[in-house]
Amino acid sequence: MAHIVVPEAEAILDKEFPVLDRGFVRLVDYLGGDRRIVQAARVSYGEGTKTIREDRLLIDYLMQHQHTSPFEQVILTFHAKMPIFVARQWVRHRTARINEISGRYSVMRNEFYLPSEDDIRFQSKSNRQGRSTEEVPPDLRKKVLNLLVRGQESAYQVYDEMITANISRELARINLPLSLYTEWYWQIDLHNLFHFLKLRLDRHAQKEIRQYAEEMSKIAKAVAPMAYTAFEEYVLYAVQLSRSQVTRLREALADTHPDLLKELEQEL
Repeated sequence: MAHIVVPEAEAILDKEFPVLDRGFVRLVDYLGGDRRIVQAARVSYGEGTKTIREDRLLIDYLMQHQHTSPFEQVILTFHAKMPIFVARQWVRHRTARINEISGRYSVMRNEFYLPSEDDIRFQSKSNRQGRSTEEVPPDLRKKVLNLLVRGQESAYQVYDEMITANISRELARINLPLSLYTEWYWQIDLHNLFHFLKLRLDRHAQKEIRQYAEEMSKIAKAVAPMAYTAFEEYVLYAVQLSRSQVTRLREALADTHPDLLKELEQEL
């Protein structure tokens, strides 16, 4: 099976895509692309005799019917830099291989995340883990930013004093806050990357990690554009209905739109 080169992916290798105030995502390496997916599905070792249209139809079929293993043949390796609180949400996805910078071995840089004033919001009354859309008064926003800066500066000053005094790095780091930036290499197959993106592109995901997912979605699209289009069609923007919802939909369409109901029955 020949090595697959994707020109669009080659063009962005090692290019930093800025995220937040100090973070980034970049594609370090990739293995395979759309052609690898169709080769794996057909168990083909040659270039193949199928057309681009037939390849697209096959990828659509695989995605629609959740035949996931061919997508696992495509591997992407990212280098990402993010605040620790984003990393702790990110690491919940246990289907990747991670190598993170260690504060036991390295002196952590004085780099902390500060949200923009517009991103400072009150706690949502309907979502226990999210922000409301209600705007915070300008004077309170400035106060919050000042509090964050003061806390970060104080924490790093204490850390730096201990490092200067030759206190072990593994102890000196323990009071550093979640806003400190960390970075890692993160390697994942395309199927599990799509699962990550489905969850982290969702409007209910925290805005900061959603911004990383947005940049990574562009990279995934460059590596495997047909697969990404199928992901958008059948997963990202698709809607899953419960059994009772399907029943109500059938009842609603039976009298008013019988042709549409017949088409729906063929899909179910």
